[in-house]
Amino acid sequence: MTYQVTVIGGGPSGLMAAIAAAEQGASTLLIEKGNKLGKKLAISGGGRCNVTNRLPKEEVIKHIPGNGKFLYSPFSIFDNYDIIEYFEGLGVALKEEDHGRMFPVSNKAMDVVNALLNELRKYEVTIRKKTAVQAIDYGDSNHRVILENGEKIETKSIVIAAGGKAVPHTGSTGDAFPWAKKAGHTVTDLYPTEVPILSNESFIRSKTLQGLSLRNVELSVYDANRKKVISHQMDMLFTHFGISGPATLRCSQFIVKLLRSGLEKVQVSIDAIPEEGKEKLLNEILLKIQENPKRSVKNLLKGIVPERYLDFILNKNNLEPQLNTGNISREMVISIVNDLKDFRFDVHGSLPLEKAFVTGGGVSIKEIVPSTMQSKLMNGLYFCGEVLDIHGYTGGYNITAALVTGRVAGMHAAWESLG
Repeated sequence: MTYQVTVIGGGPSGLMAAIAAAEQGASTLLIEKGNKLGKKLAISGGGRCNVTNRLPKEEVIKHIPGNGKFLYSPFSIFDNYDIIEYFEGLGVALKEEDHGRMFPVSNKAMDVVNALLNELRKYEVTIRKKTAVQAIDYGDSNHRVILENGEKIETKSIVIAAGGKAVPHTGSTGDAFPWAKKAGHTVTDLYPTEVPILSNESFIRSKTLQGLSLRNVELSVYDANRKKVISHQMDMLFTHFGISGPATLRCSQFIVKLLRSGLEKVQVSIDAIPEEGKEKLLNEILLKIQENPKRSVKNLLKGIVPERYLDFILNKNNLEPQLNTGNISREMVISIVNDLKDFRFDVHGSLPLEKAFVTGGGVSIKEIVPSTMQSKLMNGLYFCGEVLDIHGYTGGYNITAALVTGRVAGMHAAWESLG
């Protein structure tokens, strides 16, 4: 069989690439090794599909700390606002939630997937599911895709959209990296990002705080010189192995990079009351103590943080919760306030890449033309989505990068094959 464009991978970027290529009039084949297309889209956003983000373009790129600046060029062709317009044009009404996140009004990820599947049918894309690619033979003007069953497909352009190695049950098992290397591409080290973090601290091992969620706290990460690397103010969660939740996921890639640089442990800190300065909080508590010297310390501080966390802080400072506040020294109050505003502990690792939401590393962007997503090393070869060394925070940023790079890759692959 011969096609002008062959897209490998049926995730968000692959679907978008195949539609974009077929829209331009190229005969297009979409190959997916799994039994379903859009599997990652269908489970994203807790099954609601956080399809993109409405923040200004610069903000979106800022939320893609892994080589996000590479996206300025593709964004000039198709950006997050175009994604919103695109899906609404396909009949998928979207709504905005916190931090600019965009979801289907129906709260059903399958509405997004089905809209893309309808476009594939409309533009007569040939779809091969349950079809694994064994190898790619690159040629000067044509390429050959060899399937696992031995079948050979001739194609003018190839778009590799086979994902990274995170969330492997959706089919992202790193298949694309050998094909990239065969074309001469550098694949940078792969590592987990947007991943829960492990800690060996005694309070974690004893499960003292397991299952406790802290709302809108500031989590900070420090390097070997105790210099702050990053802070994120969001919810977080204590688990039986360490910490998780949105703030942790956002900080995780910085922790992973520090550990990969040779550190055995990384210091993090929690500010449980980020809206209030340390001095102000201290003075408020001292004033309350002055006014209520007979109240128990636990009662006086009740409601300032969740009860279990308050018990933990008091216990850490060897304070009996029922002790009258009149019997507590100023130094002790300062110590409690320090823990509420800057509780420091060490983390020692992360869950493996297979348990991460996003893959760090991938095909080096230095070898990709940003305005077309074409390989600088091979004619008729394009990359898009998570196979590239681009990674963002959760919140619609990775899907945005996938859809944008997919559309740009598909369009240009078609134009080259039709030229």
